[in-house]
Amino acid sequence: MTTEARRNRLVAELAARGLDGIVITTLVNVRYLTGFTGSNGALVVPREGGAVFLTDGRYRDQADAELPDVTHQIGRDLLAGAAEHIAGGTWAAETHTLSVDGHARLIELAPSITFVPAERLVEALREVKDDAEVDALRRACDISTRALESLLEGPVAGRTERAVARDLENRMLDLGAEAIAFETILAAGENSAIPHHSPSERVLGDGDLVKIDFGARVAGYHADCTRTFVLGRADEWQREIHAAVRESQAAGVEALREGVAVADSYAAASSSLEAAGWLHAFTTGLGHGVGLEIHEDPFIGPSHTGKLASRTVLTMEPGIYVPGRGGVRIEDTVLVTTGAPEVLTTMTKDLLEIG
Repeated sequence: MTTEARRNRLVAELAARGLDGIVITTLVNVRYLTGFTGSNGALVVPREGGAVFLTDGRYRDQADAELPDVTHQIGRDLLAGAAEHIAGGTWAAETHTLSVDGHARLIELAPSITFVPAERLVEALREVKDDAEVDALRRACDISTRALESLLEGPVAGRTERAVARDLENRMLDLGAEAIAFETILAAGENSAIPHHSPSERVLGDGDLVKIDFGARVAGYHADCTRTFVLGRADEWQREIHAAVRESQAAGVEALREGVAVADSYAAASSSLEAAGWLHAFTTGLGHGVGLEIHEDPFIGPSHTGKLASRTVLTMEPGIYVPGRGGVRIEDTVLVTTGAPEVLTTMTKDLLEIG
């Protein structure tokens, strides 16, 4: 799907909602609808007529290269420039990200227009990925898992959490990632019980559970994967919690199917943990959409009222965290299809015992 096709989908949604247009000020949504990768931009999309992209003089040449099919307007004041192209009736504004002052100024600049909240309209469109997006996500996931597999072929014991995390990130870059998707979480021993531990100078040693949450970014799209292994021989308690998480994760992944209620996919994973007697030790979110942002709609939870659509890409990441001892998380990036879900992070989920 081209960016023009994405804008056409947006225009169809505007018509369905009785809106005359929308002002896009959330930069990731601007990128989704235009392909613009700079750090300052806005987009005016009327229901009738062509879209207008606004940026400042730093990005004139970049806009020419990345947005050949969209009218550009260069200026320092993007809201004032946007107001010049807003006419008639009721328009949506991205009030969920626009500042209070920015919203007030937009109303002041276009006093004859009624502005209503966009209600994450573009974010909802982004939930369903097109072929180019799926391809970028596949490549990001492939780079991520190949990097971890190569890392584990060498020694990790005796090195610090921080050193091993940086090593993994460098391997992803060497394999072709444009950047890391987020700061790697690498947690050893008792630190693995901290869901979002920042790598420290703690040295990895025999008997440690080692939890690594990591990902590569390709063409703007993020991979998200977590694996947990043991240095040396695993103790029985480590095997028990790893097996419980693996079973929960498998149940959750199996429920990521077209037409399944999001809340049901949550129930599948959490019920498995409850049956194993470990639900009390699951203290984080279960999963989320992933794409141009590492965390995006939909978020998997018991109160989500929607159903899964084909070509949505989400994570499934249950965990068990035992304070003072250690924790396990297993996470995959998963593509919802018309049939069985496709796991994009294909590395083994066995409890590896690393010598």
